[in-house]
Amino acid sequence: MVVQADDGAKALMMAAEGISAEALTRMARLSGTDPVVVLSGQRAEVLGMTPDARSVVLISAAEPLSVNHITRLSDPLNPEKPDAGLTVRSTDIPDWAQGAVALAKLSRLLPAAVVAPTTAEMADCFHVSAADVLSYRPIAARSLKRVAEARVPLADAEDARVVAFRPTDGGIEHLAIIVGHPDRDHPVLTRLHSECFTGDLLGSLRCDCGDQLRGAISQLSKSGGGVVLYLAQEGRGIGLINKLRAYELQDAGFDTLDANHQLGFDDDERTYLPAAEMLRLLGISQVRLLTNNPAKVEGLARHGVQVTERVPHVFPSNGHNARYLRTKATRSGHLF
Repeated sequence: MVVQADDGAKALMMAAEGISAEALTRMARLSGTDPVVVLSGQRAEVLGMTPDARSVVLISAAEPLSVNHITRLSDPLNPEKPDAGLTVRSTDIPDWAQGAVALAKLSRLLPAAVVAPTTAEMADCFHVSAADVLSYRPIAARSLKRVAEARVPLADAEDARVVAFRPTDGGIEHLAIIVGHPDRDHPVLTRLHSECFTGDLLGSLRCDCGDQLRGAISQLSKSGGGVVLYLAQEGRGIGLINKLRAYELQDAGFDTLDANHQLGFDDDERTYLPAAEMLRLLGISQVRLLTNNPAKVEGLARHGVQVTERVPHVFPSNGHNARYLRTKATRSGHLF
């Protein structure tokens, strides 16, 4: 359990997917109030609780919420629907509620939390400000430092090095794969690649990630050099476990974007500020970007990296990923 504070107001919180009957009882006892649920706007929207997916909502009931109530609200893989008669608050949302969902996302958990507003001291609990949680991602990105590098010959690029970057709090590392000796006085051929355990390592046919990663390394080698930024943003930033949950929803009929919404996430939870910072630390200010995704071009430009050219990066579909690629084209604006 964590206490989040915001301008004197505070709440005891716990991730919804970790809640238990004992934890609910303890939260009520420590806080002096009945716990309520905070859902992301996307999750509340798919449940029909709000027309606006941009803000979190607070859910309460006349009687104290049970673990079963909370699971029905937060987990789309639960076959039972949420109870009727719930009270939904979608305006005047305190920052600690926004912070509760943000902290769950940072932890790669479902974006839902159980919270109990309180005035009690609770000196034994860990305290964090909502402002610190909400500003964590840009601060972590801007604090990236080069911490290690080594020569790593690759099957398609024997002249390659891997450079590791880590934020100053010791958080998640991102990697740069430098192929050859790119000329930094000219736009460098660059690929932003979000890690994909299933595609990159296992060769999954559900996506095109493995093809894109290996294809990019091969193309960089053939063209004389460049950089692949391997970003720790699995599943468009929702994490591996949530990606597997999304796969289960896709098997039930949802496309890749709607599955994310069912879980409570946005279309794409990634940020390209870490990529821009890594390029800056590598001395690269202009890139030719290997991508089919215009959002990556816009994301780098927003953070001060000049994209002089979008270089198409297309691979054939197979019987397992054709729908996935079609959704990327029709709903996410990818250019194939």
